[in-house]
Amino acid sequence: MRKSINNHVQEFINDIQMSDLDKFEILMKSRDIVFSCNPKTQERIMYGGIMFSLANDFGGLFIRKKHVSFEFVTGFLMKDPDRILEGTGKFRRHLKLRTLKDVEDKKVMNFVEQTVKVL
Repeated sequence: MRKSINNHVQEFINDIQMSDLDKFEILMKSRDIVFSCNPKTQERIMYGGIMFSLANDFGGLFIRKKHVSFEFVTGFLMKDPDRILEGTGKFRRHLKLRTLKDVEDKKVMNFVEQTVKVL
C-alpha cells in the first residue's frame, strides 16, 4: 500500500481505515491502480475526496454511504462497450464500487488507463 506524500490525503486515508475497512480496501486498491498506470500522478483532497491529476485533473475517489465512487472527469470520452460507467452528465462518468471485487469486475484499470492516455 502506497503512503501519500500529501499529508491531507494521508490523514483522509487513515480516517477511512479507522472507520470502514471495506471502503478502505477499495480505496487503496483503486489508488494502487492509478499509480501503477502513471507513477507521476499527483493527489490532493478536494470536494471531500481524493482528486488525481497529471497536467489536469482526471478523476477522483469519493467515499459515499454505501460505496466508493470513482469519478472520471472526461468519462464521456471513454470506450465503454459493456456500459459499466454510470452518469448522464455532459462530461463526468463514475463507477460505484461496493465491494473489493467490483474494482476488477468494473474494470477500474481499463478506465484509468484510458483517462491517463487522454491527458
